[in-house]
Amino acid sequence: MRRRTLTGAVLAGAIAPLLALTACGGGGDPLAEETTDATSAPGAVTVGSANFPESELLAEMYAQVLEGEGVQVERSFNIGAREVYLRALQDGSIDLLPEYNGALLAALSPDGVPEDVSSPEDVYDALQDVLPDGTETLEQAAAEDKDTLTVTRETAEQYSLTSIADLAPVAGELTAGGGPEFQERYQGLIGLEQVYGVTFGQYRPLDAGGPLTVQALSDGTIQVANLFSTDSAIETNDFVPLEDPENLFLAQNIVPLIRSEANSEQITEALNAFSATLTTENLTEYLARVQVDRETPGAVAQAYLADNGLA
Repeated sequence: MRRRTLTGAVLAGAIAPLLALTACGGGGDPLAEETTDATSAPGAVTVGSANFPESELLAEMYAQVLEGEGVQVERSFNIGAREVYLRALQDGSIDLLPEYNGALLAALSPDGVPEDVSSPEDVYDALQDVLPDGTETLEQAAAEDKDTLTVTRETAEQYSLTSIADLAPVAGELTAGGGPEFQERYQGLIGLEQVYGVTFGQYRPLDAGGPLTVQALSDGTIQVANLFSTDSAIETNDFVPLEDPENLFLAQNIVPLIRSEANSEQITEALNAFSATLTTENLTEYLARVQVDRETPGAVAQAYLADNGLA
C-alpha cells in the first residue's frame, strides 16, 4: 500500500530554519519537551494561532467563545508554522489552537498516512493514534480549508491545466511559491514530486497563503501558488485552484487541539457548540471580512458569534 510519507529528516530540516526565523531556539524534534519562560495567569487558557489570517481569526473565535463562558483567556497569536507552534503546545506556552485534521495527521505520521485514509472521519480517527502525549482534539467542524495549487486563469488556459497532474510535463518551465515550509513537507514539494511527478523550475519562499503569495501570483513573479481553499483572493482575482485527483492534500477539517491539562467539561462543551456552527461557506464569508474588508479578527469574531447565536 502506498503511504504518504513525512520522514523525520524532512521534518527536522523544516524545523531548523523556522525556529531560527522565529527566535524559538535551535532545530530538533518539534514535539520534544522543552522548558519555557512563558507563563499564564493561574487558571487562564492561552489560545495560540499559526501565522496566517484564518488561523488567527479562528483562534480569536475560540478565545471569545471561552470568554463568553467566563473562562480567563490569554492570546498568543501568529506564532509561526506548525513545526513551531507544536513546540509551544508541547512545552505549555500555549494550551489551545485551531488545527486542520489532515495536515496535522501527516505532520505527526513519520511512517506515512495510509492511502485509504482521506475522509474527514477516517482522518480524525487516525489522528487519535498519533497525537502527542498530553494533547487531545475536540469535535471537528464541517468547515474545511485545504491546501491548493492555484494558477491564474491565463496560465490555466495557456497550459490546459485543470488538475495537478496536468502540471507534470510543464512544471519545469514554471515558478511556484508559498510558505517556506511548503518546500520541506510531504504535503508540499516532496509529495508533489512523489505522487504527481511534478518538479518546478524554481520555488520562491513567500508566506503561507498570504498577501505576498497572492501578489506574486497576480504579477507573474510565480505561476503556481500554494493558497488555501477558503482564501477570498481566489474568487476576487479569478484564480483557478487545480484539482487533486490523488488526494495528496487530505481532508482538512478544522479541529481544536488542546492540552489535556487545560481542558475541562466547560471548555469542551463551549468549543464543540462553536464547531457545530462552522461551515466552509460561513468561514469563507467571515474570513473575507478580514482579508478584503480589512476588519480586525476581533470584530469579525464578535460578529460571527452574535450572528450564530453564540454571544
